[in-house]
Amino acid sequence: MKLRQLFALLLLFTLCVPMTGQSVQAQASQGISIYLDGQRINSDVPPYIIPKVNVTMVPLRVISEGLGAQADWDQSKQTVTIHKPETNISMTVKQNYATVNGARVHLDSSVVNKEGRVIVPLRFVSQELGLQVAWDQPTQTITLQSGNQATSNQGPPPDIVGPGNGLYPAYPGNDISPENTNPGSTPIPGSPNATDRSLRGVWVSTVYNLDWPSTASYSNMAKQQQEYIQLLDSMQGMGLNAVFVQVRPAADALYPSALVPWSKYLTGKQGKDPGYDPLAFMIEETHKRGMEFHAWFNPFRANTDAKTDQLAANHVAKVHPEWTINANNKLYINPGIPEARQQIITEIMEVVNRYQIDGVHLDDYFYPSDGVFPDDATFKAYNYNSFATKAEWRRDNINQFVRQLGESIHSSKPQVQYGISPFGVWRNKSMDSTGSDTKAGVTAYDNMHADVRTWIKQGWIDYVMPQIYWSLSFSVAQYDKLVTWWANEVNGTNVKLYVGHSPYKLGTKEAGWQSAQEIINQLQFNTQFPQVKGDVFFSAKDLRKNPLGIADLLRSYYGK
Repeated sequence: MKLRQLFALLLLFTLCVPMTGQSVQAQASQGISIYLDGQRINSDVPPYIIPKVNVTMVPLRVISEGLGAQADWDQSKQTVTIHKPETNISMTVKQNYATVNGARVHLDSSVVNKEGRVIVPLRFVSQELGLQVAWDQPTQTITLQSGNQATSNQGPPPDIVGPGNGLYPAYPGNDISPENTNPGSTPIPGSPNATDRSLRGVWVSTVYNLDWPSTASYSNMAKQQQEYIQLLDSMQGMGLNAVFVQVRPAADALYPSALVPWSKYLTGKQGKDPGYDPLAFMIEETHKRGMEFHAWFNPFRANTDAKTDQLAANHVAKVHPEWTINANNKLYINPGIPEARQQIITEIMEVVNRYQIDGVHLDDYFYPSDGVFPDDATFKAYNYNSFATKAEWRRDNINQFVRQLGESIHSSKPQVQYGISPFGVWRNKSMDSTGSDTKAGVTAYDNMHADVRTWIKQGWIDYVMPQIYWSLSFSVAQYDKLVTWWANEVNGTNVKLYVGHSPYKLGTKEAGWQSAQEIINQLQFNTQFPQVKGDVFFSAKDLRKNPLGIADLLRSYYGK
C-alpha cells in the first residue's frame, strides 16, 4: 500500500513539473512592452537589460522612427550613425564610447548587432535625441514620447532595476515592496498634499556627521536609530513638522543602492553595509509623527576632498574619472557632461521610485562659488548651442539638469514635492536692475550659475527655499529686503516660497545675531507675505544646542 502511494506521488510530481516550466516560460516571454506616443511598437528583437551595468537596450528603429531621425548602418564598420538637426550620433559595436557632434562620450554599453538587428542603449540615445522615457514596473512597459510632456504616473526606464530583483537586500524592519513604491500612491499623513498647514522644517546634515549620525554610532544600528528618534522628538517638540535629511552627501547613499556606494558617514568606510536601511527607518519614524520627510540630495559633490584611495570601487570617481573635476582640492561631478547629469537624475529617481518620500530637495552646490572650475575642455566639447560665454553655457547646463529632474519626478510621482535651496541673493541691483538691493560678494546667478528666476518662471520646481542667512540689520544683504524680493519673484506663479534661516549664527559677532529674538522677528516679518508658505532652519544641531534660548522661543512661537 505504501509503495502504491509513493508511486502515485511520483507520477503526480512528474506531470506537474512540465506544466510549471511552461508557465514560467510564458511569463518570461511576455517581456518588456514599448509604446511610442500611445502606439504599441512591435519588434522581432525584444528590449532587454544588461544586468552588469543596468542599461536597457532597445531596437534602433523604436527611437529613430518616432523622432523622424535618419539612421544609417555601416555593416563593414559595424557602426550606426543617427542624424537629426543639430545632432549627429555615431556608435560602433564593441566600442565603449559614442561620438556626438564630433565629441567623444563614454558609454556603459554600446550598440549591438543582434540577429541582424541594431540594438542601442535607450537612456543615452533618447537623451541625445530628445525622446522622453517612462517605465511602469508592474506592467513592464516602456512609454516613449516625442513631445514635450512625459506620460504621468510612470517611472524611470529600467536602467534602475526595481525592488524584488535581488539588487536590494532585505533588512529587519525594511518594508520596501512593490505595494508601497508604485507611482501615484495615496499621500501619507504629513505629506504636502495631505494638509495645507505651513511648513516648519529643519535641515539634517549627514556630511561630516554634522547632525546625524554621530561618529560614535558607526556600524551601530541601534545607536543610530535611537539618535534619530531623539532628534525627531527634539525637533517636533519645538513645533517643527518637516525634516530635510541629506541622503546623498557626496555621490553616495544612506540607503541600499544599485547605483552608488554606501556613505562612509554610516560606518566610517565608504561602501560598507551598515546592516539596515537607514532611509526606510527614517521615513517610517518621521511619518509616525505626522511629519514630512524630504530627501536632500547634494547633486554634484563627488567628494569633500580630492583623495580617491578610500573611495569604494563603484564610486563615480572610480567608475567615471573623466566625469570628475578637482576644484580647490574637492571633487565635483562635472555639470557640463550630459551623461554625468543624466546619471545623477537616474540615481535620484532610484530613491523617488523606491521610497515614500514627501519631497526631493537640492541644495546650492552647483558650480563652486569661487569660480575656480577647470572646465575649458568640457566647454569646447559640449557647447552644442554655441553659447558666447562659458557662464551662459554653465547656466544652461544647470537649467537642463533642473528641468529634466523635475520632469522625471513629476512624471513618476506627481505628489512628490521638488524644490531647491539656492544662495539667498539671486543678483545684486548693481549687476541687474531687477536684482535685489544688496551688495553681496557672491550671487546665485553669477557665481553658482543658478538661474533661479528661470526655474520659477518656467514652473520647473514646486518650491524655492532661498538661504536668507542674514539679519534684519545687516545692511549688505538685509533680511527684509531679500524676503520682499523673493516674494515678488514667486508672485503670480505656482511656485511656493519657503525661507531658509540661520540659527547657527546666533551668538556670533555678525550684526543682528546677539539675540535669538532675531529669528522670531524674521518669522513675524514673513507673515505679511502670503507667498511665504514656510520656514526651514539650518541646522538640527544648532537648534538642539539652543543658543541664546532659540529652542524655547520657537516652542513658544509655534505653540501659540
